[in-house]
Amino acid sequence: MSGLVIVGVDGSASSLAAVEVAAREARLRGAGLRVVHAFFWPAMHVPLGPSPLGPPEGGLQNMADRLVTEAVERARAVAPDVDVSQAVVIGEPLTVLEAQSRAAELVVVGSMGMGGFVGLLVGSTAVHLAAHGRCPVLVVREQPHAEGPVVLGVDGSAVGQRAVDFAFAEAALRNAPLVALHAWTTWNAPMPAPQDPSEPYANPPGALAEEEERLLAEALAGRQDRYPGVVVEHRVVHGGTREALIEASRLAQLVVVGARGRGGFAGLLLGSVSQALLHHAHCPVAVVRGADDRH
Repeated sequence: MSGLVIVGVDGSASSLAAVEVAAREARLRGAGLRVVHAFFWPAMHVPLGPSPLGPPEGGLQNMADRLVTEAVERARAVAPDVDVSQAVVIGEPLTVLEAQSRAAELVVVGSMGMGGFVGLLVGSTAVHLAAHGRCPVLVVREQPHAEGPVVLGVDGSAVGQRAVDFAFAEAALRNAPLVALHAWTTWNAPMPAPQDPSEPYANPPGALAEEEERLLAEALAGRQDRYPGVVVEHRVVHGGTREALIEASRLAQLVVVGARGRGGFAGLLLGSVSQALLHHAHCPVAVVRGADDRH
C-alpha cells in the first residue's frame, strides 16, 4: 500500500462525482488524495498561455488549473481531514492515468468524461484503466447506497483471488456486510465427478448446485479469519452472472469484480462480466486485476 488514492478529473460532472467518492475512499484508508488532470496539448502549436487579444485569465493552461482547483476544493469539502495534492500532467489521459496508477493503491475515475459521445454509457478512459491499471480501478457510475453491502462477484478463478481480498478489505473499511455472489448455469458449471464410475455422466439431482456452493466456499476460504468483523452472505444464483450482479448492484454501495475470470480467453485483459458492469451497474464498480494480469 502506498497510502495514495488517485482521481482523474477533466471538468465533467462525472469526474467531479468521482472526486467526491475518491475523497471518501482516501479518508477511509487514511491515505492522501492526488487530483490529476491529463493536459493534452494539441499538436497545432496552440499557445498554452492567454491570447494577446484575450483576457489574462484565458488560455489552455489557466483552464486546466481552474478545473483542478475546483476539483481540489470539492475534495476538501467532502473530506477536510484528507491531505489533497494536485497535478496537471501533459499527456494523453489514458497514458497519464495508467502511469499514475503505478504509485497508487486505488485509482478513481468517472464513467463518462468530456470526450464521451452521446449515448455512450461508459468512457474509453474508464474501460482502458480497468484493463491496464496497475492497481484496483474504481469507476463511479451512480452514487453508492451508503447503507448497502459490498457485492463481490466470485467465479472461483485463480485470477479472481485479488478481487476477493480487495472486497473483504473494502467491507472492513466501510463496516459493511459483504455479499459474495456466484452465478452459474448448466453451461458454465464444471461437471462434478460421478458417484458411480460405471455411469460417468450420471449425477444425482442437485449435484451441480452443491458443487457451485463448494466452489464459492473454497474461493472465500481463510478470509473470514483475517476479517472477523465482516458479515458475509454466500449467495449462489442459478442464472447469468452479468444479470445477477447488475441486479445486486441496485442496493449496493460497491461492486467488486476481477478483470477477467475463468471464462476469459488467454490475453483478454477485460472480461465480458466486468465490461457489462462498467456499462450497466447501479453503483460504483471496482475492477481488480489478478497477479497474472499485471504485466
